[in-house]
Amino acid sequence: MIDAVYAQAAAPAAPTAQEQMLHMVVILAITVGIFYFMIIRPQQRRQKETEAMLSSIKKGDRVLTTGGIFGTVVGTKDDIVVLKVTDDVKIEFSRASIVLVKERGA
Repeated sequence: MIDAVYAQAAAPAAPTAQEQMLHMVVILAITVGIFYFMIIRPQQRRQKETEAMLSSIKKGDRVLTTGGIFGTVVGTKDDIVVLKVTDDVKIEFSRASIVLVKERGA
């Protein structure tokens, strides 16, 4: 008996073209929002932190380069940092090749 009632019930109305377009735009907006807050914004923040770290490098800082070399900054020029690796060895590096400031100098 209940099956007969379901069979006689009116079918739900199909969504109109405008409703379908609205749903598509909402889903697209949610997807763009997720990409922005999960990927783009954290990357921008990380880039600002890296730029601040690189611009604050000064003489006496102990740093790590991308090649895995630890050294103490003994001089800086525009985009070049001179690192003292041992007593007799000083090496010039690009400022962008510094990954981490391990200790701040005095």
